[in-house]
Amino acid sequence: MTTPTAVPVRTRSQALQERAERVFPGGVNSPVRAFRAVGGGAPFVESAEGAWLTDADGNRYIDYFGSWGPMILGHAFPPVVEAIERAARKSASFGASTAAEGDLAERVMACYPAIERLRFVSSGTEATMSAIRLARAATGRDVIVKFEGCYHGHADGLLVKAGSGVATFGIPGSAGVPEVVAKLTLALPYNDLGAVKAAFAAHTGEIAAVILEPVVGNAGCILPADGYLEGLREITRREGALLIADEVMTGFRLALGGAVERYKMAPDLITLGKIVGGGLPVGAFGGKREIMDLLAPLGPVYQAGTLSGNPLAMAAGIATVGYLQGHAGEVYPRLEATAKAVFDGVAAEAAKAGVELTTNRVGSMGTWFFTADAVTDYDEAAKSDTAAFGRFHRAMLDAGVWLPPSQFEAAFVSAAHGDAEIARTVDAARIAFRSL
Repeated sequence: MTTPTAVPVRTRSQALQERAERVFPGGVNSPVRAFRAVGGGAPFVESAEGAWLTDADGNRYIDYFGSWGPMILGHAFPPVVEAIERAARKSASFGASTAAEGDLAERVMACYPAIERLRFVSSGTEATMSAIRLARAATGRDVIVKFEGCYHGHADGLLVKAGSGVATFGIPGSAGVPEVVAKLTLALPYNDLGAVKAAFAAHTGEIAAVILEPVVGNAGCILPADGYLEGLREITRREGALLIADEVMTGFRLALGGAVERYKMAPDLITLGKIVGGGLPVGAFGGKREIMDLLAPLGPVYQAGTLSGNPLAMAAGIATVGYLQGHAGEVYPRLEATAKAVFDGVAAEAAKAGVELTTNRVGSMGTWFFTADAVTDYDEAAKSDTAAFGRFHRAMLDAGVWLPPSQFEAAFVSAAHGDAEIARTVDAARIAFRSL
């Protein structure tokens, strides 16, 4: 198969971008959509189906960011579309309880036995923000430990050495976060248990919780070292702090029970999002009953949201999680095989072209780091040649393959990706690496 080499025409996308810049800061409603880190103009998406995106000029691209993770079954997956349509006919929002909330909660809890009680919210940021408030109330402590390069949403205390767009744009934190708030967050190197032990020793009786992405996805894909997750559980349990697994990205993607299942974790609280709503705005947090029952109206921790448990999101989530439950034996092995073929295939083309590349992958998510060194934490990820990644990204996009527009974001494979997409991607990479 020969990949087209002509640069696609994107005149309408360019016009739409110019309009966007007149009404939105930077022309976007989320910084990670901007292409400033990779150069070139970002196509405006018109539609998507399966593994493919179509832009406003009619160009088609194989999608490897999948709405940043949730499109595990592919875009416009028919059962999900039909579920949303049925729900929409009954109204888009009630602001009152519906049976669908319990239906989806029971499905989620069946996949995550560690969740004894759950609450839906409207985003991953809300989920992590609420889980931390809950952890502080449960322990009577104020300090939170997070890890460099892990992104847990844009709540004030979580933007300290965060990954995602913060890393992409080289911002150490965020303006507007009071120093007194930032001081309550300790940002430690990922995969370093010694640093965690030292932090607890220096802050005896002050640390409420340790929150982490079990597999980092927002500094690029970084896997936990052997014994690391078990060590965090041992330390937090001994010190009376909670362990929060942020599975907004990895939930239902690495296994039916996410990273918690794959790595046999035993967290106190789990945050979820993205896939749980089938691509619609949704988040969730849950865990041990005695902790979750501190939430109002039972307890003193206030958290609320008019759109929490939105009926459209619940319908999409039931369809998505239900399909994964019913077809796990088929979907997850296929995702594993497809992702392996894509990531290994691209890495092989880099090797042939003499391009230094380190590939990190687990399940259907991974990253090609433009560095020859192993990447086990954010500092090592930051050594990547971001200029080379930018050139690679532009070459792949021009060949019809849309990767996340940042060296510091994971790429995702969906169940809709197949042999044709694998071949097209590897062929595009061969040409792209030669151009580097």
